Amino acid sequence: MTIHPPTTPPCTPETTVEIRVRGCVQGVGFRPTVWQLANRLALVGEVLNDGEGVLIRATGPSERLESLIEQLKRDPPPLAQITDIEVRSGLAPLHRVGFTIVDSLEGATRTDIAVDAAICAACTEEILSQHQRRSGYALTNCTHCGPRLSIIRDMPYDRAATTMADFALCECCRAEYLDPGDRRFHAEPIACPACGPQVRLVALDGGPWLAGEDAIDAHPPPAIEAPIDQAAALIRQGQILAIKGLGGYQLACDATSTEALERLRRLKHRPTRPLALMAKDLEMVRRYCRLDELEQQALCSAAAPIVLLERRRDDAPGRPLAEALAPGLDRLGVMLPSTPLHVLLCQRLPFPIVMTSGNVSGEPQLIDDDELGDSLSTIASHALTHDRAIARRIDDSLVQLAAGKVRMLRRARGYAPASLPLPPGFEDISPGLALGPQQKATFCLVDGQRAILSPHQGDLDDAATLDDYERNLDDFLTLYDHRPAWLACDTHPDYRTSGMARHMADDAGLPLDAIGHHHAHIAACLADNGYPRDAAPVLGIALDGLGLGENDGLWGGEFLLADYRHCQRLGSLKSVAMPGAGAASREPWRNLLAQLIAGPGLAALKRRHPNLGVLKRLQQKPIDTLSGMIEARINSPLASSCGRLFDAVAAALELCFDRQHHEGEAAMALEALAARALTQTPPPTSCTSGAIAPYPFALHREQGGHRILDPAPMWTALFDDLAVGKDPTLIAARFHLGLAKGLGEVVGEMLGDVDGDMQDDARDEVSNDNARRLSSTRNVKTVALSGGCFHNRTLLELTLKCLAPLPVQVLTHRQVPANDGGIALGQALIAAARRHPLASHQASDRRTSATSATSATSAIAATSAIAATSAIAATSATSTISTTTTAPSIATVITATTASNNTQETAHVSGNSRTDHFPR
Repeated sequence: MTIHPPTTPPCTPETTVEIRVRGCVQGVGFRPTVWQLANRLALVGEVLNDGEGVLIRATGPSERLESLIEQLKRDPPPLAQITDIEVRSGLAPLHRVGFTIVDSLEGATRTDIAVDAAICAACTEEILSQHQRRSGYALTNCTHCGPRLSIIRDMPYDRAATTMADFALCECCRAEYLDPGDRRFHAEPIACPACGPQVRLVALDGGPWLAGEDAIDAHPPPAIEAPIDQAAALIRQGQILAIKGLGGYQLACDATSTEALERLRRLKHRPTRPLALMAKDLEMVRRYCRLDELEQQALCSAAAPIVLLERRRDDAPGRPLAEALAPGLDRLGVMLPSTPLHVLLCQRLPFPIVMTSGNVSGEPQLIDDDELGDSLSTIASHALTHDRAIARRIDDSLVQLAAGKVRMLRRARGYAPASLPLPPGFEDISPGLALGPQQKATFCLVDGQRAILSPHQGDLDDAATLDDYERNLDDFLTLYDHRPAWLACDTHPDYRTSGMARHMADDAGLPLDAIGHHHAHIAACLADNGYPRDAAPVLGIALDGLGLGENDGLWGGEFLLADYRHCQRLGSLKSVAMPGAGAASREPWRNLLAQLIAGPGLAALKRRHPNLGVLKRLQQKPIDTLSGMIEARINSPLASSCGRLFDAVAAALELCFDRQHHEGEAAMALEALAARALTQTPPPTSCTSGAIAPYPFALHREQGGHRILDPAPMWTALFDDLAVGKDPTLIAARFHLGLAKGLGEVVGEMLGDVDGDMQDDARDEVSNDNARRLSSTRNVKTVALSGGCFHNRTLLELTLKCLAPLPVQVLTHRQVPANDGGIALGQALIAAARRHPLASHQASDRRTSATSATSATSAIAATSAIAATSAIAATSATSTISTTTTAPSIATVITATTASNNTQETAHVSGNSRTDHFPR
């Protein structure tokens, strides 16, 4: 690339500045971009990586220095995400010629670690070309794509600190690596067939490796694609293969073959959980699924997540997909090829392939080549692999489109561990660590600059997954040189993460805060929306399976008055017994029995509907024994769980009646039925305006003003519908509508005058403190929705419609999962808020975000790791009201500070200065 820098006009005053750029700016081609811009602007100086990010020292006219910063903000490299730009002026001139890129400096890691990115268009064109040096090479990458987190062993991010350290560059690759004008300049994983890792196909029964190592000198090597050719042939024959992806091994087979899928499910011990599929291009995706523009953006983004798409049921051309992909569901998890190996394999197949994690269900995804035979030989016949090691496992991310926004369901590859900027008010907190929940575990590192939420770690019930969590935690603390001054965990004492936190606190002498599970849910939602720390409390609705509440109660359907420090329970779903405790989470019929006993009464229903099949089926269970347990409170804890309510309704429709094989199976099946009914009728504009009537829920008020949303009347109406043979899809839809309407009614009453409609006897029993507490909800202007039940797209969209008439702003999750995957972030901010006095907003006035005013409406939505292509960042909600003021221009700052070379001043700069204050 030839650079023709303009000539600097004579007599133009020059100044020298030091520009500090923070964020995801290493390993993404940021220094070459600075070099190119600086040369075009005829600036003198240097750019380097260090422990805080990228440091630029430059001398030139002030207007050109300003132009450099503005262009970096406006058009950064595709994978970069700038969170902060700080300018120091009044420095001594740089006496040198030209602008150079210098080597990295050691130091404490304050920069973001780049996320793994899907193959870019330029690299795709190279590998599919017949006349390129990397034609057919399955480990091609550049500064705009390829492995990052998955290969990093240490920081700063240089080749010697990655798993590519053992591969010496050939002469051609070295020339690209050293050329600032090349897109592979300092691309640490750079490789080619002559010097890089090689692809092999190995028979997992101990057979020979298939490779073309003796023929790698020609370009392209005649045999370089032979392993991929053979792998594609095996898939066409119905075989299951293990394939080495960016963050771990995956299992693949023909997605149109019922026999292959059923064999995969049997061998993987995954009988019903949906399986994701990979299609070679958008044309193939559209053949099998309906595709919205925002869903397409997510699929094609550099994050390349799995996207939940509506399955086409019409006569699409080509071989039909096997029903075993997602039994009973109408949406499929779909992704496009994310690595060159995936691209080359999919190009050889005329059908989509299943692409699921390479493990037996419940165990961590395999990353170690040495364990390949022991771990996957009972499932896969062969492995398509290579000798670039994976430093740490990373699952595929999962998103869905709901209520007009692309929303995160599992945050992992492509998004994590991109940093999340903290909401206003957290600027001066000390470093801390939150260890997260037991299920869908993540951990969170936090300081005054950012939060680092780990990739999805899995469920910690499995010992191997727990070991992996501990290794990753130690790894992140080392990579980020993070030294926490305090710890946070869940209040549940038996969570593995809580036990770990107690041991860490004891060993290091650190203070430990135990944070309520549902409070953490709401705080995570607030953080996801950049809700300021000093803003008014919100009314939080937290709906999930189970979490420990006050007085060791089991919660899961909560109405909470909350901010980052405080949380008060104002209401809940009616608490119902869980007969058999943990068994009730696995066997939906138990929840049905408990709900009927607590509601209309099982005996009354049997008299009313003596011939109803589901009641006869229920009578085949040991209901007398369990009824006695419920009455005597033996191993039947009460729980206000929304998840168990969904299980009970599913069981009434004989969905997963006896057992669910994976978490959420019954609720997912129930939502699928509801969605079918709701898509076949005109969409309701509110909860009561559609053609389908919601089931009734009762609203009670207990002593002290605690509100109870009671499904008892819903059960009577539901069983009446069952008795007359109403369509199960209609019944499922009426339940979803009724629950959403009930949530809206509780919020509406809480926002009103709590005294005005109370009976005299009830009012007398409400203490003055409680009355003041409840009355304070009349000043609430914001509702926050969180918890795993809001991953139910139908429930989320209906709830938003029911809340729409109310004078409130509704916050929902987008970048952080609403389920337990966001708990660690909530824990971290609650503990930080409790441990540190509210800081002055002077820090916010000094520091200005490098994000645009439009994306500033959601602090986290503006931090997508792949901001240029991320559909989630592109669809961030504009719910949070913010005001912006224009920062002084760089030229103004520079001119004002160059009067004396002995004066040094610092300015944080951006086109807009964020000074959000939520309206009270």
